[in-house]
Amino acid sequence: MRIVPVACLQDNYAYLVVCEATNAAAVVDPSEAAPVLEAVSQQGVELVTVWNTHHHWDHTGGNKGLLDELPELAVIAHFSDQGRVPGQTMFAKEGDEVTVGTQVRASLIHNPGHTTGAISYYIESYPAVFTGDTLFGAGCGRLFEGTPSDMHESLSRLGALPPGTLVYCGHEYTASNLRFAAAVEPDNDAVAERAELVGRMRADNKPTVPFTMADEHATNPFMRSGEPAVIAAAHANEPPANDSPAEILGSIRRWKDRFS
Repeated sequence: MRIVPVACLQDNYAYLVVCEATNAAAVVDPSEAAPVLEAVSQQGVELVTVWNTHHHWDHTGGNKGLLDELPELAVIAHFSDQGRVPGQTMFAKEGDEVTVGTQVRASLIHNPGHTTGAISYYIESYPAVFTGDTLFGAGCGRLFEGTPSDMHESLSRLGALPPGTLVYCGHEYTASNLRFAAAVEPDNDAVAERAELVGRMRADNKPTVPFTMADEHATNPFMRSGEPAVIAAAHANEPPANDSPAEILGSIRRWKDRFS
């Protein structure tokens, strides 16, 4: 298997997930059709399916254009997104499996919080997970349709994947997320070290994906909502109702929403 990031729009990523035994490929979250079709041509693969993580246009906007070129494509999204994902043909639920070719098998993890129908695609054999806008590098998505409790549970489930799991998220937000992480935990050496590395990568125009789940446990304040320093920062900036991890996550998410 190989994974090919495809830059789309201003800061989005789509991904080709290729079965090297058969040359069949899935595309994760095609916000635009043209860059995906160009990547398909360059890689010499056969695109057979679309894996959408949620219904937002900047993750599904390329579906129609791809279907115009390849009308037999399977389009996968959560069943609750029926009518919100263009061309959807599979209405998936927690625990369903999807395949590409003979060697790529992904299980679906329901991750409400950013949206009610958000899902991640987990390939245990690699291991890799495609998280859309639920889990970013050092961040998480805005709570447009879910609650802090939803997001806390979703991040906890993703965080339970093996530490070496490679995370492929939907946007290049890592540098800005680390600036916020440094505001939350100014004494966290792992945040400072990662910010320095990410700064060098972005200066060279390199993507910051993938990263590991271990990176997130060390530097992502939304996955560290039980840490004393994060709790203290929440109380100092956006006081929570109590110190439960979900309440702390909600507090720092509201802080992040107005952070600049």
